Amino acid sequence: MVKKRKSGGRSRKGGNAGNVQCSCCGRFVPRDKVKVVTKQVTMVDYKLKKELLDAGTIMPRSTVTQYYCVSCGIHRHVLASRPKDERKDRTPLR
Repeated sequence: MVKKRKSGGRSRKGGNAGNVQCSCCGRFVPRDKVKVVTKQVTMVDYKLKKELLDAGTIMPRSTVTQYYCVSCGIHRHVLASRPKDERKDRTPLR
């Protein structure tokens, strides 16, 4: 059978990478295969945030990390299917 990717779609170099749960569907996916999305989120309403920034305050932010399995990443447009000749290109999507 033909092997599509040399790495098998994973980044581990032997051993077990452990599992994490997909943020969308709840599926358990190996940590090295999952697609990670991190965002900086403020806890303040955007209208109030604009007024506070104009007044010169410093807004605290928290980091939100979301893990997506491959199928949910494609569904939510975090990942995209690429043509066959572009699949081995390592440049990021965005």
